[in-house]
Amino acid sequence: MGLLQMKVPSPGESISEVEIAAWLVSEGDYVYKDQAIAEVDSDKATLELPAEESGVIAFQAEEGDVVQVGQVVCTIDTSAEKPKDAPEVKKVDSPTPSIENSSIPEIHSESKKTYATGHPSPAASKLMNEKGFESEDVQGTGRDGRITKQDVINTASSGISGFEPEGRKTSREKMSMLRRKIAQRLVAVKNETAMLTTFNEVDMKPIMDLRKKYKVAFAEKFGVNLGFMSFFTKAVTESLKLVPTVNAQLGDKEIILHEYADIGIAVSSPKGLMVPVVRNAEGMELHEIEADIKRLAIKARDGKITPDEMTGGTFTITNGGVFGSMLSTPIINPPQSAILGMHNIVERPVAIDGKVEIRPIMYVALSYDHRIIDGKESVGFLVNVKELLENPEQMLFASEDPSVMFPNI
Repeated sequence: MGLLQMKVPSPGESISEVEIAAWLVSEGDYVYKDQAIAEVDSDKATLELPAEESGVIAFQAEEGDVVQVGQVVCTIDTSAEKPKDAPEVKKVDSPTPSIENSSIPEIHSESKKTYATGHPSPAASKLMNEKGFESEDVQGTGRDGRITKQDVINTASSGISGFEPEGRKTSREKMSMLRRKIAQRLVAVKNETAMLTTFNEVDMKPIMDLRKKYKVAFAEKFGVNLGFMSFFTKAVTESLKLVPTVNAQLGDKEIILHEYADIGIAVSSPKGLMVPVVRNAEGMELHEIEADIKRLAIKARDGKITPDEMTGGTFTITNGGVFGSMLSTPIINPPQSAILGMHNIVERPVAIDGKVEIRPIMYVALSYDHRIIDGKESVGFLVNVKELLENPEQMLFASEDPSVMFPNI
């Protein structure tokens, strides 16, 4: 036993450096084996760094530092005795997020009181000393209520503790490695693809009626809720079978066609946009899709999603509707060739059999790379998605009779 040097592990293939996003403990704290001591950003995800042994921690890198994989970022004195007043760190089971009435909602981290609540990070502590702030003056918004440097900046800007802003002020916040990578990729898509968007509208009443009828029985039988996202994912995978170029990508001098459908589900997390992937969705039933989405949603929310779970998708679905978006032109997720955008559901007047009726309508958008997907293919794909969504029984009961699947209804 002695001084343990903790090195940055490789978060995944092709990742050579990471950024120390936040220390979750303070210099000189007694930490426990497997306790999360830091959050590190790569260009694909934010991951937690667990302590390899118990002991007193000393930092070798500051928040915001970019470090190489394999570099020592802290040391742990494993020979140090545990202080009598050191709090026990217990794992807290996170509640299961509900995805019943939407696709993937915005994922918010659960705030729970722990040893970190109300304690500043090293960078925040330094700035608090400069501003003359106490911990009680600053509301922590970091993990489990920890005070971040940005919290101190926000408090200073609001005039707390006698600090009064003079005139028109601005502040600067360093972009995370993940955000910088997203920015680079999005600009590359606009510059390197012939992106075009086609639109359609979907009458959501059939799905709503079907969910209302079988919602309880579905949850009792399969242990998951019957949400909208499983219907959209199933409609997409069935349509990809009819129009395989939408599921393809462009190589150097060839078109790469995929005989499987790995569907990326774009979600908003506290660390920015993440796109976990449902593998081989083309062979899944609705309840299997729901279960996998639920699993990925929990991992993304808790910051435990891995780079491998966010790479290799062949098609992406994104839902701006959870934020109230009526219509948008989603940007392709490279190297994929298409992305489906969902939007909010609004009651609108439509013509049904020559009469005007009020129906819950969702506008949908398909952005695609016109270099390999023709207009006829893109429009045909989106029309087929629409027809499947407006006739959802064939997706719910694709392999089983309704009376057999739900005998009590």
